[in-house]
Amino acid sequence: MRSNYRRIGDFIQLVDERNRNLEVTTLLGLSISKVFIPSVANIIGTDMENYKIIRKNQFACSTMQVRRDGKMPVALLKDFDKAIISPAYPVFEVIDNNVLLPEYLMMWFSRSEFDREACFYAVGGVRGSLEWEDFLDMQLPVPSPEKQRQLVNEYHVLVDRITINNRLIQKLEETAQAVYKEWFVDFEFPDTNDKPYKSNSGEMKFNKELEKEIPQGWEMISIKDFCSEMKSGGTPSRDNIEFWNSRDIPWFKTGELNNGILIESEEYISNEGCLNSSAKKLPINSVLIAMYGEGKTKGQVGFLKVEATTNQACCAMICKNIGMATYLYYYLQTNRDLIANMANGGAQPNLSKALIEELRIMKPSIELFEKHPFEKIINLRESITRELLALDNLKDLLLSKLATIN
Repeated sequence: MRSNYRRIGDFIQLVDERNRNLEVTTLLGLSISKVFIPSVANIIGTDMENYKIIRKNQFACSTMQVRRDGKMPVALLKDFDKAIISPAYPVFEVIDNNVLLPEYLMMWFSRSEFDREACFYAVGGVRGSLEWEDFLDMQLPVPSPEKQRQLVNEYHVLVDRITINNRLIQKLEETAQAVYKEWFVDFEFPDTNDKPYKSNSGEMKFNKELEKEIPQGWEMISIKDFCSEMKSGGTPSRDNIEFWNSRDIPWFKTGELNNGILIESEEYISNEGCLNSSAKKLPINSVLIAMYGEGKTKGQVGFLKVEATTNQACCAMICKNIGMATYLYYYLQTNRDLIANMANGGAQPNLSKALIEELRIMKPSIELFEKHPFEKIINLRESITRELLALDNLKDLLLSKLATIN
């Protein structure tokens, strides 16, 4: 170990301040993503006096199930002067902020290498927990306070930009949802005079299937008829390393969809793996939907901005043009809960390609596919997503370089 590496335990101390007078009411939880989140725990009948108080610039962590989760949840409180957390979480603080900055220590905890080391020391079987003494014995480089401040400032520039970009994406999504409702639910899309169609006596016709009036010329058709092609994915054999030893083709899993733009996948397969499996190469602007998966994955959608493949739990929809594809994407996203509830079979009901093919979608006039703003919104989201990927890579690079700091 380099000479400037020191034990974590040389710089921190446990804090055990209880909420005896019930003075603190802000209850937080700790996520595996190393951030504090509003607690969703049922606290009815719970003695809140036993909960721990955590103050700004103090840490909370969980040493349980580190090996199972592949991460050690640990977070630095910055957004509140004080809060309360579960008494199961150790709370600790830096002994001397003039020697070790809490923000620098949190940067070290954010490294994937830190999590791997924590998993190595975790004991107790599959759910292995990390002993507190083993955590204290883990080491980190401690450069000068000036160097720490420089690194923290560089890190915050990247994190702040990532936060801004995520907010921009959220605003774009809110705009898209508002447009979808206005144009395709309320039928107030711009008419030939750029006035709201329905409010300005646009011609309507009763649709028996929907049991309501829709604009003249619109119709209800199946997803299969709306798309030019639909495909499900596949998984090359894990036993053949040559199918997985290159980055030829992105290979997306359902958990990666998350109602977002798809550019970079967690795993890639080789061209040979694609040719020797049921995986199929999909074109840019394909729309994906998760047919099954853990938690709330089922029914989530994604919009491909690279040629890619998927596993068999994804259904891909290919449209004639990007105007139709982006409309389909927001239709599926808007109706996600309804679609997910149509799943059938077993204790964990799934969607199927056949079921998705028969879903009914409203097909508006062809002109609207050229007028709606969804293509512009998707293209803006793609640009921001690519910048986010670059920023995340820079952030990870900065964190990885901490190990070489003198």
